[in-house]
Amino acid sequence: MFEPIRSPDAPDAREAAAVAAWHAGWAAAVGLAALAGDWFGREGAAGLGISAALVMATPGLLGLILLIRDGRSLRAAMLGAWSLAAAAAAGLSGGLTGSLGGFVFMPLAAAVALGSSRWAPFGLLGAATATVAGLAAAGVNGAPVAAPGMAAVSALLTAGAAALAFRLSDGAEARRLGAVEGAVAQVETVLAGQPGLTLVLEASGAPLAAYGAAPAALPVDPLFEDGLVAAVHTPDRPAVLAALARAAGGAEAQVRFAPRRALDRRILLVLRRQEPTQADQPARLIGVALDASLQHAREEGLDAARLEAETLSAGKTRFLAHMSHELRTPLNAVIGFSDIMRQRLFGPVPERYAAYADSIHTAGGHLLALINDVLDVSRIEADRYELNIERFDVREAVSAALALVRVQADDKGVELAAVLSSEALLVAADRRAVKQMLLNLLSNAVKFTPAGGSVTVTAEALGSTLELTVADTGIGVAPEDMARLGRPFEQAGGAEQRAQGTGLGLSLVRSLAELHQGVMMMDSTPGEGTAVTVRLPVVVAQPVATGEAEVISLNRSA
Repeated sequence: MFEPIRSPDAPDAREAAAVAAWHAGWAAAVGLAALAGDWFGREGAAGLGISAALVMATPGLLGLILLIRDGRSLRAAMLGAWSLAAAAAAGLSGGLTGSLGGFVFMPLAAAVALGSSRWAPFGLLGAATATVAGLAAAGVNGAPVAAPGMAAVSALLTAGAAALAFRLSDGAEARRLGAVEGAVAQVETVLAGQPGLTLVLEASGAPLAAYGAAPAALPVDPLFEDGLVAAVHTPDRPAVLAALARAAGGAEAQVRFAPRRALDRRILLVLRRQEPTQADQPARLIGVALDASLQHAREEGLDAARLEAETLSAGKTRFLAHMSHELRTPLNAVIGFSDIMRQRLFGPVPERYAAYADSIHTAGGHLLALINDVLDVSRIEADRYELNIERFDVREAVSAALALVRVQADDKGVELAAVLSSEALLVAADRRAVKQMLLNLLSNAVKFTPAGGSVTVTAEALGSTLELTVADTGIGVAPEDMARLGRPFEQAGGAEQRAQGTGLGLSLVRSLAELHQGVMMMDSTPGEGTAVTVRLPVVVAQPVATGEAEVISLNRSA
């Protein structure tokens, strides 16, 4: 037995086999009747009767195709074959008044066997076509020869085939109904085992069915008595009604609400529209209600922790800003008096005290720079740093920054160089911030470059973007430290390198660049050097290139 090849809308294999058997039985019965040649002969219509019978047997033989392939389109074609066969047989035998008048109604029986009672109108149309064909043949050829025996046989065969067709149709409908009920039962079993509550709702929120485990705060029985909306805490009802409206419109909707019976709990309701299976059915909603109280409590805890962290951070920033300001006032006095003693403005000072004054002045200057950096970082974090935008030649800021680090570079034996355009490079930026960025980058470069190395600063315009690059031939930065640099108090290298700074220089450069809507980038190779590039969209005039950029050496010895 071949397994039928069925299209997605085709009946099952058992029904196809039953319909094929019905066709085969019909073909066998008509064939046996046609083989009784003597009996047909006694009626005086042997030739035409046998021909008409064989024509009617043809659709029965075609029905065996259902054992190999099945589908609604194929069954519709077979019903057409039944109608043509009935019309041909009626034309040969004289239609309703002829020897095979019962065969006229076979398209109706075949329609019932092939599909269901819904196909009966098409079968009735085939029977009517056969009747008209018989009447037309009788009008042309005259009244058919009376053959009551053949007429009785055809009527009995048709009646038996019709009875079997109705029984076959009833069995198929029962199997379809059973399959649907089984599928529904299986779906209900799956839904009942879900951890949440699945509701079938009307568009108004009235429950029609419920499956699964209901949250403790949302019992099922009151839902069927009062409706879903009545079970929601009053302030949350507008949100639930809006979600129902969105779901009824075809969009998936989610809403959280507090149940009226347990205001300390939270329910997450996910709504989706279920399309109707028939045109006259209203659309329904599928809602899944989950207990979201634990998640809600976790979110509230995270919100509280975030608020506390933000409060602590703001308090830390205010403390740093306040303390930095309070420390700078006495520190300026220490630096000033130590400088007076160092320069011997009021007379000679013993050499030991002069050395102490130099140490105090150096340490005070270092501490003041650190406090200034802390103050700037705290102001940026508190969103209290205001840029003073002005137009200036960025080459002046580069020269000023180089002048401040020249003594440090000479003491270490590091060569300083600047690559600048010969034309003015005008920018609209905060002059002090640009100078601070250059000074921090140059100080870091000189600090971590050994004697005999070099530090080069480049300033150029790329369209409307100013690109400042400070490159050195120092010790470089390890790849695992690159991601951390640029955050406050983050440093790279070993303990000896960390002792040379505070980790605020690059953080301040990054923050000042971002205040200008710019970026800071780093590229470093351990043992070869580091290049830090700052790009700022601040150029207001493109310089006219009149020649190559000049390299300016800033060594004291030069």
